[in-house]
Amino acid sequence: MITKDKYLRLLAKEYPTAAKTVTEIINLEAIMNLPKATEHFISDLHGEYDAVQHVLRNGSGNVKEKIREIFQGRLSTREMNQLATIVYYPEDKIDMIVDSLDSEEEINEFYSLTLLRITELCAFTVSKYTRSKVRKAIPADYAYIIEELLFKDTIMTNKEDYYEKIIKTVISLDRATELIAAISHVIQRLVVDHLHIVGDIYDRGPFPDKIIDTFMDGHELDIQWGNHDVLWMGAASGSAACMANVIRISARYNNLEIIEDAYGISLRPLITFAEMIYKEDRYEPFMPKINTEDESKIFPEEIRQIAKMNQAISIIQFKLEGEIIRRHPEFDMADRLSLNFIDYEKGTVTLEGKEYPLLCDYFPTVDPSDPYRLTEEEKLVVERLLTGFLNSERLQKHVQFLFSKGSLYLSYNDNLLFHGCVPLNPDGSFMEMAIANVKYRGKALLDKYEEVLRRGYLNREAAKHNTRSLDLIWYLWEGKASSLFGKDKMTTFERLYCADKETHVEKKNLYYEQRDNVELSYKILKEFGLDPTKGHIINGHTPVQEKIGENPLKADGKLIVIDGGFSKAYQNTTGLAGYTLLYNSFGMQLVSHQPFTSRQDAIENEKDIVSTRRIVDKELERKTVRQTDVGKKLTQQVIDLQQLLRAYKSGEIVEDLLSDK
Repeated sequence: MITKDKYLRLLAKEYPTAAKTVTEIINLEAIMNLPKATEHFISDLHGEYDAVQHVLRNGSGNVKEKIREIFQGRLSTREMNQLATIVYYPEDKIDMIVDSLDSEEEINEFYSLTLLRITELCAFTVSKYTRSKVRKAIPADYAYIIEELLFKDTIMTNKEDYYEKIIKTVISLDRATELIAAISHVIQRLVVDHLHIVGDIYDRGPFPDKIIDTFMDGHELDIQWGNHDVLWMGAASGSAACMANVIRISARYNNLEIIEDAYGISLRPLITFAEMIYKEDRYEPFMPKINTEDESKIFPEEIRQIAKMNQAISIIQFKLEGEIIRRHPEFDMADRLSLNFIDYEKGTVTLEGKEYPLLCDYFPTVDPSDPYRLTEEEKLVVERLLTGFLNSERLQKHVQFLFSKGSLYLSYNDNLLFHGCVPLNPDGSFMEMAIANVKYRGKALLDKYEEVLRRGYLNREAAKHNTRSLDLIWYLWEGKASSLFGKDKMTTFERLYCADKETHVEKKNLYYEQRDNVELSYKILKEFGLDPTKGHIINGHTPVQEKIGENPLKADGKLIVIDGGFSKAYQNTTGLAGYTLLYNSFGMQLVSHQPFTSRQDAIENEKDIVSTRRIVDKELERKTVRQTDVGKKLTQQVIDLQQLLRAYKSGEIVEDLLSDK
C-alpha cells in the first residue's frame, strides 16, 4: 500500500520544483474551464466500411455544421458542399477539381482559396482544445506549417506577408494537396473528441477488419461489445461452437472472404468435407443470400459449393452446441436440442408438441441413436478450422484490440452504454444466472460475463482444457440470460428446416417491451451506480423501425436506441440508415441518417449522407471539462499537486532545484 508521503515523493519526481508544480496546477485548471469536447456514439456497424468511414469523416454532420457556422453568407451552398467533400476525401476530390481546371493560374487560385478556408475551419474546430492536444493530432510531416497557420498572430498585421508566403511556397513546391489533406485529417480527428462504439462491428457487411484497422489508427475511443463481436472473440479464443456460427453466418450472407481473404484462414477442410460427404445436391434451405448487384459476379457452381458448406457447418454447429447444452443443465436450453426431436424416417420434427415436415431431410453425418456425436471426419474438420482461427495473426491482433478498448458496458459522463439489454424476469426483476454455483444478476452478472470473456481469451492456448469459460462465451451468443442476446431462444434450426414461420418466433426479453418505462431506466441507472436524474441509457442492437413510427427516444428520453442502421439488410425494414448520437458542451443531439450511396457518389457528386438532428437534452449553461469524468480525474490531480506544493513550502519535501540544469 502506498502511503500519502510515499505518493507525494513519487509525484515530486515528475514535478521536482514548486514552480513546475504551480505551472501544472494552472495548466489543469485552465483545461477544466474549456468547453466539454464532443462525444460521438455509433453502433451496429456490421462491416459496412464505406458508410462507417463517411460518418466518421463527416462527424455525423458535424463538419458541415461548422462550415455553415463560419461561412454562411460568405460562401454559396455549392462552395460549402465542395469544401465539406474536400475535408471528407481530400486527395480524391482535389485531384478531380484540379483536372477540371484549365490553367495553372486557376489551379493556384483554387489551392490558395482552399488552404485559407480549410485553415480557418480547422482553427475553429480545434479552438476548444489545448495546443498540446492539437499538436498530437497534427501529422508530423507538416506539423510546423500547420501550427504556424492555425495559431497565427492576428494582432501583428505585419506578419500577414509571412503567412501568405508560406501558402505560396507550399503551392510552388507542389505540396498543396498533401497539406490540405493533412489539415483535413486534423479536422476529421478533432471534430469529435471521443468515439463510443456501442457494439457489433462484425456480421453481414464485407469489411469489419478494415473498420477495426481504422479504429486502431489513433482514434480516442471505447467499444461496448455486441453479440456478433463476442461471437468472433469466442472463435478467436478457441470456442468451436462460436467458430461454427461465424462460418455459417458468413456462408449464409456470401461473406466467406472475411475469413479467407481478410484473416487468411483456409476453408479448404470444410469445402473438401462438404463435397465428399454431402454428395447429393439437397441444399435448398442453405442457399446463400446474394445481393442483386453481386449476382453476375458469382458462378452457379460457387453458389452450390457455398450452400453445401453452409449445410455441413450448420450440422456441425448443432452438434457442438448440443454438447454444451448437455454439459450445462443450468443453461436451461434442453428445448434447443432439436436433433433429438427429428423423426429421421418420416422426415419430420416435433417442436412444442406439434409435428412439422422438414424442408430438407438429408442428414448423412447424423446417427439417429446418438445425433450429437461428431463423426471422425467432422472432428478433423473442426480441429483444422479451429487451428486456423487460433493462428490467424491478423484476427488475433484485432481481437486483442477489442479486449484492450472494450467492455460489456461503460459508465461515462453520467451515461450508461451497453449493446443489448439488462435481462429481466417476467415480473421486472433482474434475471439471475448461476455460474460455478454462484448466482449473479444485474450489474454483477455483466461484470461476471466480462470476467469470463477475458479469462477465456487469456487461456486460449489451452482451449481444450478451458471448456467452462468457452461454453459461457457461447452462451452469451444465444442464452436467455445473456445481456447481448435478449431473447428466449435462437431459432436457427427452425429457420433452416421448417417452413412454418410460427416456429421461427424468438420472444424478446421483457427489457425490450419495457424500454419506454421511466421507472425501469431509473432502476437500471441506479443499479450501475449512476444518478438517474442526470444520465441516459444508450443502446444499440435493435433496429428502430421509423417507417412505422417507432421512436428511438424511449422513457421520456432517458433511454436512447442508436442502432446505426449501417447494414443494408435492415434498411428496407427501418426506412432509414439508422441513428448516431452527439454529445457536446451544449447538450445531446440525436442524428438520423438516410442511406449512404457510395464513396464514388460522395466524391464526384458531393452526395453527403442526409442527416436530421433533434435535441435530446440541452444544457442551460455550456458544460465544461470540469463537469465530466475527465474533469473529476483532473480535479483529483490538482488536489494532489496542491498537497505537494504545501509539502515544498513546509520543507517536508525538498525541491530539486538542479533538475533543469
